[in-house]
Amino acid sequence: MPPIRLRGMTWDHRRAVDPLLATQAMFAQQHPGIEIEWSSRPLHGFEFTPVAELARSYDLIILDHPFCGDIAASNCLLPLDDIVTGDMRSVFVGPSLETYTYLGKIWALPVDAACQVAVSRPDLMARLENAPPADWAALLDLGRKAARHDIKLAIGLRGVHSLMTFFTLCANLGRPCATSSREPFADLGTARSALEHLRDLLALCPREALDWNSIALHDVMVARDDLVFCPAVYCYGTYAEADQRRPLRFHDFPGPSGPRGSTIGGTGLGISAHCVNPEAALTYACFAATAATQSAFTLHHGQPARAECWSDPEINARFGGCYRDTRKTMEGCWIRPRFAGYLGFQAKAGDLIEHHLRGALNERDLLDRLQKLFEASAT
Repeated sequence: MPPIRLRGMTWDHRRAVDPLLATQAMFAQQHPGIEIEWSSRPLHGFEFTPVAELARSYDLIILDHPFCGDIAASNCLLPLDDIVTGDMRSVFVGPSLETYTYLGKIWALPVDAACQVAVSRPDLMARLENAPPADWAALLDLGRKAARHDIKLAIGLRGVHSLMTFFTLCANLGRPCATSSREPFADLGTARSALEHLRDLLALCPREALDWNSIALHDVMVARDDLVFCPAVYCYGTYAEADQRRPLRFHDFPGPSGPRGSTIGGTGLGISAHCVNPEAALTYACFAATAATQSAFTLHHGQPARAECWSDPEINARFGGCYRDTRKTMEGCWIRPRFAGYLGFQAKAGDLIEHHLRGALNERDLLDRLQKLFEASAT
């Protein structure tokens, strides 16, 4: 009898691709009648390509949780409530599972967990004789101290990443942005404070920070020797591994109000409603979410979603203590909007904030345009 063949789509980074490919033999040994062919797309495609479009061509889809509203509206994925029962509801770190639960259904299983955390170059921190800052005031002090040594802070604020950091700061300041388009997008006082914090930070960073996304940010911090600390970026723990030119170290988010409110990221595994072999796809989804598989992912640059992996001493040693040292931030995450139509807002709002930070849009006009865009975003 010929094997069942499934097609999967992920995103293009060793954190995403390598764990899936490296554990194929492990899956085949347990389920010899099922084969999976994985493809990948760039980070921008992961952030914005509609899942309904992917679901017409792929059986297994690695996705971002803000698509959940569009998924629920189109029913392009199969709900996974039947396989998430009992203890499985509490095994994932932070609110990872909650991010894929929308309108009473679970649309994906967490396979990768992340949020905005801080990252540093330990050699440059040692040169400055500075501990990782615990709040925004200490962050700016570090930046001013670094400037006296021709060293800078870092941040990635290209497009959507400007919006994510704005979200994180608003949530940290105690007045998160709205998650429903029927509510005002942001408390104006909080939004102004968040933008002021971003401008203060940017003044201590290279101007090209406005050109960097999260992957580029990690790449330049490894490659260059003048970027000491970034306060908020989606964590890529693999940059702390020993094979990097200068391994990075990760820390809790140093928000004005401590390590709370970070905008959660990570990825989930969904199953297309068009899949002709849904039982085989469900078998793989269950496999990918087990503790054994999640642990195996970390051997190949993967970033686990299971809480026990975040506590595992061997995994933390391999990733420079990344999960241990950012756990408090992960547990205090904020979940961004997920309603149908939100992603249209996300695509445009990030560009607006970036334009403001470049000096091309004043604060009043920015906040007015964000509110109007948010109101118009629901479908």
